[in-house]
Order: sequence, then C-alpha cells, then structure tokens
Amino acid sequence: MDLSSFQSQTAQRLRAEGRAEGRAANILLLLDHRGVELSDEERERVMGCSDFDTLDLWFRRAVTASSAAGVFDGQEG
Repeated sequence: MDLSSFQSQTAQRLRAEGRAEGRAANILLLLDHRGVELSDEERERVMGCSDFDTLDLWFRRAVTASSAAGVFDGQEG
C-alpha cells in the first residue's frame, strides 16, 4: 500500500499548524513587548487561530496597535 500521499498531506498539515502556532506566538510576543495588554480570552483567540491569513493580518496590526481592538478590529482609540 502506497502511503506517500497520506504522509505528504499529513506533513503539509503539520507544517501549516506549526507555521500558525509560530505566528500566533510571535503576535503575543510582539504585543507583550509593546505593552499591549490582552485578556486571557484574547490570548486564547490568538493561539487558537489556525487561519494564517488572519494571523498575518493580526501580526501586521500588532506592529502599531495600542490596544486589543487595534489588533482584532483594526480600531484604535
């Protein structure tokens, strides 16, 4: 039985999960470094997100955001 496609799909999924977890951790590290406070629920939201496009958007916002709303909603205030 040829398992190469299963292994390939599994490997791709694991790599994607690893990328998402790494990006989420980077978002939290960046926000912590910048002094932006997040609630436990907001931290769980970041760490629980597996959509890399969303994580990428949050990361870009985290560079300049001064609040959680700035990260998640693009709103500052």
